This record gives sequence, C-alpha cells and structure tokens, in this order.
Amino acid sequence: MESIIPIKGNVRFKITLDPSVWIFDDRKIDLKTYFTEQRVEKDELEEYKRNMGQHWSREIMEGATFPPTLKTEKKFEKTKILTGTFGIFLKHFLKNAEPTEDAKTLSFESSTGDNYTFPITSADEFIFKYSDEGKPLLEDGPVHILFKDGSNATNPIRNIIAIRVD
Repeated sequence: MESIIPIKGNVRFKITLDPSVWIFDDRKIDLKTYFTEQRVEKDELEEYKRNMGQHWSREIMEGATFPPTLKTEKKFEKTKILTGTFGIFLKHFLKNAEPTEDAKTLSFESSTGDNYTFPITSADEFIFKYSDEGKPLLEDGPVHILFKDGSNATNPIRNIIAIRVD
C-alpha cells in the first residue's frame, strides 16, 4: 500500500502528503479526547501573541527559569506519541495547495474505487486520522477521514489514496 497522498486537480500547487511524519507535527490533535471534550474555537495567531506576551512579561519580572520537571514532561510526551490516536485537519494542507477560485468540489479517492465528493466550502470539517494506539493505519489507511463533529467516528471514510479538487 502506498502511504503518499497527492492533492491534485484545480490547485495552484500539486502537493503530496506523507502521514508517517505527522506524528511530529505540532498541529496534531488527540482523537481520544477531541470528540469528548468541549472546545472553543480560537484564533491561533492571537493565541500565540498572547502567550508570547505573557512569557516575555514573566521573563522580565522573574528572569529566565526552566521548569524542574522538563525531563519528566518530555518522557510523558514520548509515551503519549507511542500510544496515542492522532489526527490533523485537512485545511492546513489544502491551504498550502491553494485551490483555484473556480474550485467547487473536494473528492476523496479510495483504493476500493469509491469517490466521496463534498463542496470545497466544507474543507474545514475534515480530519485525517493517521494513527491509532500509536500505530500507523496500515490495513485500510494511510488515513481515515473523520468529520469534525464526530458523526462518523465509528465508521470513517477509509482507504484514501488521493484528494482531488475540481
């Protein structure tokens, strides 16, 4: 099975996605808690600026300090990566491919011959699940498509081999 997924069609840049490296991506989401916890939509740039401002103010007042549990935190993060179930939003990659202005639909092509077509305006609603219990999705992957609302969490779209923008 091929683990590379192309984004092709009506895009300015045809790109390929490699789900095997997303485990290191800071934009990953923990799917074990994503559908059960209440979320508040936030502007990532504003959140970053606020956090940097707080960090800067603290360093001016207290000086640079490092938490005493940094090694423990890194160990916990490593364990979480090795045992977690993760996904990442499609919108991050579609933004880089830059769909053209006349793009209307987004289709997921599967190795079984099925195509799943949605309006391009719903692109923010899709999550690529790429890891289950710390393991890549080898049997029916490399990714599963989940809806952001979790309505297909038990029955995701499987066997995705390409994404076409038309």
